[in-house]
Amino acid sequence: MLLFANTNENNEKSQEERQLALEYIADAWNSAEHDGLDRESIAHAALFAAIATLVRDFGEEATAEVMSKLPERIRHGEYTLDRSIQ
Repeated sequence: MLLFANTNENNEKSQEERQLALEYIADAWNSAEHDGLDRESIAHAALFAAIATLVRDFGEEATAEVMSKLPERIRHGEYTLDRSIQ
């Protein structure tokens, strides 16, 4: 299995599962903030857990390859939630 490989037949199911997973993470994040944890600590823990899971499931090299593409994706706004599209 390729890390984050999308095929047409699995794309819709994958998108639905990712959306549901994001909702679970958002709920946990909101609970942590409500309990007084600061955003930076929550973000660090979330990133650590995500990367550690990817390394466990796909290995260090595959995870490093995906992570190496993040700076460009960030610069292109893929992770900016409040941007305006013109």
